[in-house]
Amino acid sequence: MTATLTRTAAALFAAAAACAPLQPQPAAETPIDRAIATAAGDDDPPAGGADGRARPQPAWKVVGHSVQGRPLRAATYGSGARHVLWIGGIHGNEREGSVATGELPAALLAAPGGEQAVTLTVLEDANPDGSAMHIRGNANGVDLNRNFPAHNFVANRMFGREPLSQPESQALRDLIAAVQPHLVLIAHSWSGDHFVNFDGPARGLAERFAHLSGYPVRLSEDIPATPGSLGTWLGQELGVPVLTIEYLRGREPAEAWRETKDAVLAVVLDG
Repeated sequence: MTATLTRTAAALFAAAAACAPLQPQPAAETPIDRAIATAAGDDDPPAGGADGRARPQPAWKVVGHSVQGRPLRAATYGSGARHVLWIGGIHGNEREGSVATGELPAALLAAPGGEQAVTLTVLEDANPDGSAMHIRGNANGVDLNRNFPAHNFVANRMFGREPLSQPESQALRDLIAAVQPHLVLIAHSWSGDHFVNFDGPARGLAERFAHLSGYPVRLSEDIPATPGSLGTWLGQELGVPVLTIEYLRGREPAEAWRETKDAVLAVVLDG
């Protein structure tokens, strides 16, 4: 797999990377905290992770704002040369990965050598307005995973009149530029099925994920077209490995994490 971003990707990201420093935010209860608390059967977020280890408290940094002004928050863990970006969700009605988003940092830090091998950036939610309203798109009704500058972008009301027309997709573009990831994982869910999809040079990682999780690999050409998607733009066109985890729609988030924990850690650590 590629150790660095392609020259094309690096050139396209150079201007966006020169953004203002991210500002740390005070700790506050988040949808992730609430999902973990619900999974634990408690009214308050637990102090420990699902495996009983202390769960690191995220030092959230605001990387942008939604249409309605909600912060898009990211936190970074570890100090390794391998940079991995985890996106907790981009469709507001697909929150099955919420516990995985909250538990992944502790799992990485508990893995032998993980903190030294990997720098993990976790984006809590790329679409907080959609999550608050339990809808797929953002507050403008735009599907953010169709709003990236891929060759197959389609301009319309549902996908945006132009690429990166939405503040959330702009913020994600800028975060990718700042992180310069060697791998991007994004949590989705699928009605009636579960699988892993990949874009860019990530077939080997997808197959390893499938072996460890039991989630089969489904190729992009075998699922409905996704014009202007993050995977098409970042993976296929810029050469950054992208894994899309499609949890079963309605799957209890703690179960979704238990099913995929080993697989997620394996691909995060695979440098």
